[in-house]
Amino acid sequence: MAETAIEKVDPETEFLASKRQTGNEWETFKENVRPLKRGRNVNLLNHALKSYTDNNLKNSLYEHRRKLIEAIDEYKGEDPLLPWLQCIKWVQEAFPPCGDGSGLVVIYEKCVQAFWDSDRYKDDLRYLKVWLEYADNCLDAEVIYAFLEANGIGKTHSDFYISYGLHLESKNKIKTANRILELGISRNAQPVEKLKAAYRKFVARSMARSKATDDSMEKPPAPVRSFGTVLAKGQNRTHLAPFKSDPSDSNNSRSGAAPLSVYKDSVGCDDSIPHQTDISNSWHTLGPRAERNKENNAIPGKWKSYKIPQRPGTRTGIATASACIPVFVDEECQESQNVKEKSKKSSRLLQLRWENEKDLKRETEQIRKNPLRKFPQSSLPR
Repeated sequence: MAETAIEKVDPETEFLASKRQTGNEWETFKENVRPLKRGRNVNLLNHALKSYTDNNLKNSLYEHRRKLIEAIDEYKGEDPLLPWLQCIKWVQEAFPPCGDGSGLVVIYEKCVQAFWDSDRYKDDLRYLKVWLEYADNCLDAEVIYAFLEANGIGKTHSDFYISYGLHLESKNKIKTANRILELGISRNAQPVEKLKAAYRKFVARSMARSKATDDSMEKPPAPVRSFGTVLAKGQNRTHLAPFKSDPSDSNNSRSGAAPLSVYKDSVGCDDSIPHQTDISNSWHTLGPRAERNKENNAIPGKWKSYKIPQRPGTRTGIATASACIPVFVDEECQESQNVKEKSKKSSRLLQLRWENEKDLKRETEQIRKNPLRKFPQSSLPR
């Protein structure tokens, strides 16, 4: 009776062969995940990161993003900001790097542009947070904070003054940051206790910074040492100033040491022989001024005396317009163009060409450089 031999497989090989999921697949791409203040859903994160290797999943994400944009246009409810917030939150989860290809910055711009002049949302904390996230994604966030201050957006919330103050502090504008935080406290921005706590931390950091500056200024100068000084045990060379090289100072001479020999060329360097200039190639005379400036006295000629030869023959009449030539259009290109037109119509607010990722990245780069480019000039801070 033949016995079947059963090969034993180690647990690691068995797990890899089963292709089971542990929920820690995001560890492979954790360097590409942008952290969020509210945290991330691990299941959604693992699902989104699979798009790096699965083109079908990537296309499904783009399709779902397009549907969310269409939902913004078709929304008829009482809170027009709600579909924008849902779209922003989903894009942050579905595109963990939140890079230029995600379209997040473009959505930020269109969202803040849609409600900036609405009195209903000027004191809405949700709308203010969209502005603050938009500022974090732009190169010059101070322009956005100045715009919010000039238009009275978010002035009743402490988050505006805290974010504005931290940004100014990062740019070493301490006095302006202090003024902004005090302004928020004077306006009783809510929650005021959170703002006061942030202000106390700011004052502590400012005092520590000024104390460190004073200590560096009051540091005694390093002692001066002469050449050949023997350092004491435990003394650091970096704390000593460079030695003086004044030959007249007798303290700088090395005691008990032989003088340094200086090399001296013996050919053509005798001090007893005066220096003579080689005049074999020198000019004996420079000549008169007219001779020296002869290159600068060009005699002008008459250009009108020269004529361009013409070809013999008669001119032809004016060319008549020819019949229109039909342009060949490929069916696949026509179908792609129809899809783009449909996407533009369904997304008149965003006006994004999601099919072309290069255009989206170019648009995002322009927004980062000039975040208020599409706002009227009357609303911009002066």
